[in-house]
Amino acid sequence: MVKNLTVKHLVIDEFADQIKDNTYFICMNEQCNVVYFNSDLGISYTKQQVKVPIWFKKDGDPKYICYCNQVTEQQIINAVLNDGAKDLKDIIRLTGAMKNGKCEINNPLGKCCSPLIQETINKALNIEG
Repeated sequence: MVKNLTVKHLVIDEFADQIKDNTYFICMNEQCNVVYFNSDLGISYTKQQVKVPIWFKKDGDPKYICYCNQVTEQQIINAVLNDGAKDLKDIIRLTGAMKNGKCEINNPLGKCCSPLIQETINKALNIEG
C-alpha cells in the first residue's frame, strides 16, 4: 500500500489533482507498465505518467535506490567494490544516500530506502566474494 501523498507527488502534474484521499497499491511486477493502482476506483498510473524512473521495473533507468539524493544501484555497488564500503554507514558517507530523507514523497514506495540499500550492499558483497 502507498499513501496518496506519495502518488500525488510522483505522478505528472496533469494527474496530481485526480489523487484524492484514497490509498493506492504499487505494482511490483518488473514487466508491468502500471506503477500505481486502485482497483476499487478503476484507476491506474503507468510508468509514463510518473515523474521518476521506477527502479524495480525492467527498463528503470537510472535505477535509483535513494530517490531523495539520486543515489543509484550502480553507485552503491561501486562504493562496495571500489571504495571498501561494508555497511549502511559507509554508503551514507561515500554516496550521500539518506542525507535528505523525504522518502514519503520521493521514493515510489513511500518508505525509507535503507532496506533497499542494504539489499544492494549484500548484492555487491556477493559479487566481490
